[in-house]
This record gives sequence, C-alpha cells and structure tokens, in this order.
Amino acid sequence: MIASLPPQVVEAWQHRAGPCVLATVDRHHQPNVIYVGQIQRYSESAFMIADVHFHKTRQNIESKLPGALLFITDEKKSYQFRGRFTVHTTGPEFDHLQTWLDPQHGTPHAAVVLHVEQVFQGAMQLA
Repeated sequence: MIASLPPQVVEAWQHRAGPCVLATVDRHHQPNVIYVGQIQRYSESAFMIADVHFHKTRQNIESKLPGALLFITDEKKSYQFRGRFTVHTTGPEFDHLQTWLDPQHGTPHAAVVLHVEQVFQGAMQLA
C-alpha cells in the first residue's frame, strides 16, 4: 500500500465527473466491471465504496484478488487506482459509511475499502 496519494491526484479527485468504474476479478480471473457512485476517499491511500447492490462484485472482492478503480475528471483526464479490498459489515468502517451514505440509495450491506497500491494517470504510473 502506498503512504499517500500524489497531490495532483488528490486535486483531480476533487474534480471527478460522474460515477467511477470499479473492476474486480473472480478466482478464475474473469473480470467484472460496474459503475459506482457511492464512494468517498477514506484515508490518505484508501477509498470507501458502499456495497448496496453488489452481488458478483462482492463475490469477486471476497476472493482476495486485486482490483481497480477508474475515474475521469471534468477536464477529461483519467486516473486509476489499483489495490486490494477489505470488506466491513460491522465496526468503525461500517459505522463511517453510514455517516455519509444517502439512504435513498438503499441499505448498505458492507463498507468496501480499496487500499491503493498503485496510481496511474492514463498509462503513466504516478505511485
């Protein structure tokens, strides 16, 4: 895991446009890609995603294989985070999720945290 995101990526995150794209793989290395809108920066190098309607995505996350999160800025620059996930159905992470998740999106099943190990802007690795 990286210690913190590069400053330019922190700035870019503040100017993201639309939902993010979350990519996971199953134990047979078959990909699954979904849009996620209920997401928040959780720490210096982690993002929290609300599991409200995950099914295949949750199964893939629980396989303990790495995944990726992609977002685009309002200036049309793309950034990708790669890392590993943890799933929290109770405890401080789940409690934190409930402080910001809008109830209109449904009842959360878990707080999924992506622990960032690599950061890219387009094809260029930044961290």
